[in-house]
Amino acid sequence: MGFWDYVGSYRERLLFDAYQHASAVLQCVVVATVTGVAIGVVSYRREWAAGLATATTSAVLTVPSLAMIGLLIPVVGLGVAPTVIALTLYGLLPVVRNAIVGLRGVDPALLDAAKGIGMSRARRLLRVELPLAWPPILTGVRVATQMLMGIAAIAAYASGPGLGNEIFRGIASLGSANALNQVLAGTLGIVVLALLFDAAYVLLGRLTIPRGIRG
Repeated sequence: MGFWDYVGSYRERLLFDAYQHASAVLQCVVVATVTGVAIGVVSYRREWAAGLATATTSAVLTVPSLAMIGLLIPVVGLGVAPTVIALTLYGLLPVVRNAIVGLRGVDPALLDAAKGIGMSRARRLLRVELPLAWPPILTGVRVATQMLMGIAAIAAYASGPGLGNEIFRGIASLGSANALNQVLAGTLGIVVLALLFDAAYVLLGRLTIPRGIRG
């Protein structure tokens, strides 16, 4: 069976796996973004806190994904839980680092002006600092998403959702007629999803970042 014949024959299964893969990555990116920005807001004003936040999230990223999921299985079991926890942890570093960089890059003169017109610290953060830090934060989110697209394939090891199941099925049946087709279908599916997500982020940037800031 040729590759495209295989795709046509198993189209529904591939689409379902692709949907689960995209859904898992999107949900974990959202959680990682909210958590990462919160960590950045808390830590960016103090050098030691920013260093600790960056070092901690960097250390998480050095743990091999297969080892991370393997360590989580005895704690939370198989399925979605280890996948969500692992992906969220892996997605933190780019967001935390870029949030700190973006918040530190806000012009102090703008903050002084906002303070001069009576804005509270919370309003300055929400109305001035975070909007101006949004471009680097969005870049961090894009990087995190691309990373998680690939890492999510390992979730199949823990009976997690996504296109990794197709890849693992192919690897487990190497030598059979459709083994290569399965691995190729899962891999290309992840690549296509990554490109679609990145295109969506480009559009989001155009809609949410003022032209003057975009340059």
